[in-house]
Amino acid sequence: MAIREFFHATKVVSGAGSVSMTGEEAVRLGAKKALIITDSFLASSPICGKVTGSLKEAGIPYIIYDKVRPNPRTTDCDETCELAKAEQVDLLIGLGGGSSMDQAKTTAALVTNGGKCVEWDYVEIPHKMLPTICIPTTAGTGSEVTFCAVITDEEKKYKMTVMDLYNLRPDVAIADPELLLSLPPSLTASTGVDALTHAIEAYTCKVSQPITDALALHAISLIGKYLVTAVENGGDLEARTGMLNASLMAGAAFINSNVGAVHAISETIGAWYDTPHGVANSIFLPYIMEYNIPACPDRFARIAVQLGIDPAGKTTEELAYAAVEYVKELNRKVKIPRLKELEYIKEENFDAIAQRSAENPLSDDNAREIGKEGYLEALQKAYRA
Repeated sequence: MAIREFFHATKVVSGAGSVSMTGEEAVRLGAKKALIITDSFLASSPICGKVTGSLKEAGIPYIIYDKVRPNPRTTDCDETCELAKAEQVDLLIGLGGGSSMDQAKTTAALVTNGGKCVEWDYVEIPHKMLPTICIPTTAGTGSEVTFCAVITDEEKKYKMTVMDLYNLRPDVAIADPELLLSLPPSLTASTGVDALTHAIEAYTCKVSQPITDALALHAISLIGKYLVTAVENGGDLEARTGMLNASLMAGAAFINSNVGAVHAISETIGAWYDTPHGVANSIFLPYIMEYNIPACPDRFARIAVQLGIDPAGKTTEELAYAAVEYVKELNRKVKIPRLKELEYIKEENFDAIAQRSAENPLSDDNAREIGKEGYLEALQKAYRA
């Protein structure tokens, strides 16, 4: 039996109103000056005001970088690193979705390890990154509890991974569902199915293990229960809490297990076309699930049950395929765009997308062996949907 490891070293502060603990946690980390990394919308919102208000109350000076964009670039991280060094900050705060948190984590590592961002793709990081607090405002990436960051190398049109088990991890994750109450339905949907993708791939990939299985299955159950409600009624605090917990659990699951072919193809599309990560994952999830069923039908049957599908009278295989149909219907219900609606992705490019996806190391741990032909099949099915 294979030896597996599970690692989690991020303190999680959660619950409605927990963002008020930001200043207290900053003091505990010994901070003298903080850099908040976020986007322009959040920087001018009441959400950022809650963070800065807590820092002020704790007597912690701060500056704000508000130029985060979806799929952050290596040059963006180099820019925030230079800012952090020039301002002599000793605490990074990533506020927003996965892009803000990934850029904050990468910046924190660059400050203490030097070099340019492009030099740290799958390279062991020798020194612990600057103390970092991650505050998610979406329920999707789980980046607040993962020891990796995915950054776009614009020159290579490639998504690189900054990763280290010990030296690239947030010190604190503050998971406050109140920060999600105003998240628009479209973002709630795509980030929610992104979290579902993390949980399903963590549970079905070749390197899953009992602890990650438990986290992934509970995350799937919460998403099945709460995602549609969160999309249709964003002010439902119970649904927002359930989705934020699911996202965090799915993050802790996949970072200790892995993801697979869904991420391999969405990383390719994200790097080439700047497609939002959650949208790409959502589009391809059901078709990669369908491809993977022959490798572990029992696991996909269990996913169906966790999603709330009645198993009565169904065989294992029927249940497994019912999970696929559930996700297809979920995508329709929460209005995930179809691949054909992303008009910048042309059919004539499928061959190149499939080839690059097959070369992605994430393909290695996919539930079922997959190469270029498997990716082409998924692309064509998604396009015809």
